[in-house]
Amino acid sequence: MINGNSGGGAGRQTSKLATDVWHPGLLETGALLGVNGHYGDFGGSFIPETLVPAVSSLAATYRTAGNYTAIAHPSLPNYLALSSGQTWGVQDDNYHVLPRGGIGDQLTAAGVSWRAYMEGMTAGQCKNSQYPYYFRHNPFAYYGGDCPANVVPLTSMAADLSGTKAPMFSWISPDGCHDTHDCGLSAGDDWLRQTVGMITQSKAWSDNGVLFITWDEDDGATDNQVLTLVISPHQGHKVSSQPYTHYSLLATMEDLLRVGRLGNAAQAKAMTDLVG
Repeated sequence: MINGNSGGGAGRQTSKLATDVWHPGLLETGALLGVNGHYGDFGGSFIPETLVPAVSSLAATYRTAGNYTAIAHPSLPNYLALSSGQTWGVQDDNYHVLPRGGIGDQLTAAGVSWRAYMEGMTAGQCKNSQYPYYFRHNPFAYYGGDCPANVVPLTSMAADLSGTKAPMFSWISPDGCHDTHDCGLSAGDDWLRQTVGMITQSKAWSDNGVLFITWDEDDGATDNQVLTLVISPHQGHKVSSQPYTHYSLLATMEDLLRVGRLGNAAQAKAMTDLVG
C-alpha cells in the first residue's frame, strides 16, 4: 500500500496478492500476497462469483489489469521479481542468500518509511517461525540473508493504520491458509475482505491512496496470467488491456514513491492508465 496520508520521506486457485496505495508526493504502499491462480479462475471463467464474492466485488468496483502476467514458476522467483526487479536465477522455492538489495533497502536508503507485514510470523523470527507462516513468501529474508527490523507480524498493521505514522510502503503476505494454498477459496476470500476493509477504512488510503492486489503466479498454465487489481478511492471501474508484468507493478510503485527503478523494472511499462 502506498500511503496517501503520510508525511514521511478454477480449479483450485492459490494466490499471492500485492497491495499498494498512492498519493502524489505523499505515499504509502502495501503488498498483499497469496498463492497461484490463473486470471480466468478469479475472472469468472472457472470459479463462480459466489465462491469469491470479495474478489469479484473488488474487480467489479475498481480497476483491473486484464493482461497481466507473472514472471516465472514456482512462487519464489515472482516474489523476488516483484521486490527487486529480477529473479536472481532462482528456479525453486528453496532458501538462497542473495546480495543486499530489493525495494526495502532502496526505500531505507531514500529515507522512505516502510514495513512488511507477515501473517503467522513470530516477531524477530522471520526465518524460523512455524506454520502457517510461509518463509518463501517473505522475499525480504533473502536479501542479505536475514530480515531487517521493518519486517513484522501482520498483527502490527492495525495499530499502524489507525495511528498517525503509517509507513509509506507496506507489504502484506497472508499465511498458508489465507493465501488459499492449504485452505479453501472461501477462507482466503473472507480474509481478503477483512484485510482490504481495514486498509480502505484507513486515512492513509482514503486520502488518495492506491491499493494494488496481484497474484504471484497462475496455477501452472503456459501463459502465467494472473488477476491484478488497482484500488483507489477516487477511481471507478476500468479494465486495461495493456501487457503488464510484476516488473510493471514494481516500476509503478517505485515511480509513485519517487525512487529509481530496480533491475528489469527499469525497462518495464508503468501502469499509468490504471493509477492516473
